Amino acid sequence: MASKYGKKASKKVKKAMHERKHGTLKSGSSGKKVKSRKQAIAIGLSEARREGDKVPSRKKSSKKSKKSSKKSSSKMRSSSKKSSRKR
Repeated sequence: MASKYGKKASKKVKKAMHERKHGTLKSGSSGKKVKSRKQAIAIGLSEARREGDKVPSRKKSSKKSKKSSKKSSSKMRSSSKKSSRKR
């Protein structure tokens, strides 16, 4: 069975983790310091993706499912508040 990630991807992730540990890794648009280990891994993988190395594509969640879950949770909150007022 073939590996999911290429050698360059692991090197990029290793470099990103090293930079995070030394406090020099910055996030893309905002330029803030990265403190999260998971975020450092994601940055390393995205850099490897940009260079064309063997990395699986990102998992994208649909916008419709996010919106519907937010609406349903907010409806449940508002209905629970109404019922507590009646008491």
